[in-house]
Amino acid sequence: MFKCNATIVTMLKASMKSKVFIYDSSAKQNLMLNELRQIWRYRDLVFFLVRRDLTARYKRSILGVAWTMLNPLGMMVILSIVFSQVFRVKIEGYPAFVLSGLLCWNFFSQVSSAIIYSLVWGGDLYNRIYLPRSAFAISAIGTGLVNIVLSLVPLVLVMIVIHVPIKLTILLVPLVMFLLALFTLGVGLLISTIGIYFTDIVEMYGIVLMAWMYITPVIYPLDILPDKIRQLIQFNPMVYIVDLFRMLVFYGIFPSAQTWIIGAIVSVGAFLVGWYIFTGKSNEFAYRT
Repeated sequence: MFKCNATIVTMLKASMKSKVFIYDSSAKQNLMLNELRQIWRYRDLVFFLVRRDLTARYKRSILGVAWTMLNPLGMMVILSIVFSQVFRVKIEGYPAFVLSGLLCWNFFSQVSSAIIYSLVWGGDLYNRIYLPRSAFAISAIGTGLVNIVLSLVPLVLVMIVIHVPIKLTILLVPLVMFLLALFTLGVGLLISTIGIYFTDIVEMYGIVLMAWMYITPVIYPLDILPDKIRQLIQFNPMVYIVDLFRMLVFYGIFPSAQTWIIGAIVSVGAFLVGWYIFTGKSNEFAYRT
């Protein structure tokens, strides 16, 4: 950890030698846009962080990249046995149904948790040198996108083995991945900002994720629920993102314009709220961590 931080500090100092920064305190800046400009200026750092995270994750692993594929497969097998046999869920190609939902959920839960951890507990580096506070969050998104792309390989293989047809709609999956990334980033930034002031929130987030998963149609279809419960679950924003992903991959149908619009509103809305609150408070992070 200390070695990685020292490398980042060295890289930042080297890049700053060739740049001149002029700060005018009288100039009123839009914090949201300024943070985006800083991320673009430090884009090399973001790429370095993504590479560091991927290298650190697979360097000492015997299975390496294969673990990214085997992990969701193992969860799929367990959940498929439990819900198809014990709860009698009758869906043609149920293992692929479960796996398609798990890929979305794993991205959201793992990446949002990584964002929160890096921002809430990264104060030591913030105190040593300037860098955009959102750089670690953006790099977590980049790492998560690489992992979910790798995880699509076992999903396609499972669909082939159990004879679920693969249709051209799967080519539109990057659009849903973009919406998923925006939503995850917004939630991660929002919870991180709250966690800086109330660290108990960080510990509670793991419990919230566990409950959140079971009120999201990851391992079951919505139509098996009673109408009253189904109406309540419609307020869960992850429902729309998981549905978009599953329609394109598992069902092979093009979602309606309304479904796309709702998914976009949910994702962009979460991102804007999280980005606005985060950029408004990010300057205080170094003094509170």
